Amino acid sequence: MKILLIEDDLQICEVIQKYFTGQGAVITAVTNGGSALELAEKGLEGFSLVLLDIMLPGADGFTVCRSIRRNNDIPVIFITARGREQDILHGYELGCDDYIVKPFMLSTLFAKCQALVKRTEKKDDTVLTCGAIKLDTVRLTCFVNGREVELTPKSFAILYYLMEHKGWVIDRDTLLDKVWGDDYFGVDRVVDNHIKRLRKALGSAGGQIHTVIGRGYKLTDK
Repeated sequence: MKILLIEDDLQICEVIQKYFTGQGAVITAVTNGGSALELAEKGLEGFSLVLLDIMLPGADGFTVCRSIRRNNDIPVIFITARGREQDILHGYELGCDDYIVKPFMLSTLFAKCQALVKRTEKKDDTVLTCGAIKLDTVRLTCFVNGREVELTPKSFAILYYLMEHKGWVIDRDTLLDKVWGDDYFGVDRVVDNHIKRLRKALGSAGGQIHTVIGRGYKLTDK
């Protein structure tokens, strides 16, 4: 795990860093809310989770969390001395994944971090991305540039297979076998017709499906 710790209490930073590092995690500490906002705006690339205090100089933790949630689904755990019900509820309203009131046990905090990161990694495995296209294989939804597009079951199945094998040239017979099944009897041109409909449904991203003359189709990032 690579964790971003946003905490202005240097003693707490040191204790958390020492324990988490001993468990094999990598900790980057930021002690100012303003600096945390700058990192949030950059997208927090490479971090697995954020540990966030509320009372910070520069900008409070609620403001930082709000900024993170504009662009990122990274797990966020508040660690704070503010245990009032309204603060806890506000934290969850802003999109935090957990809210821990100080003092806390380091072993419990680490276990919560591990569980959240594992859950997020598992969720990410269900989402396929290629260029402007994002396919959620659990919810069976497709997005192009962040906007959901409706696909027929066959179109979804074709796109799913192409995305699993992006960059590969897939011939019609393979698509017939994988999407229609062994019991299909008919012309292979049915694949061409469904590819045409799929491209239309994808709109601007339809051009990512390329025809390789005499061989089949290939999905690329552009």
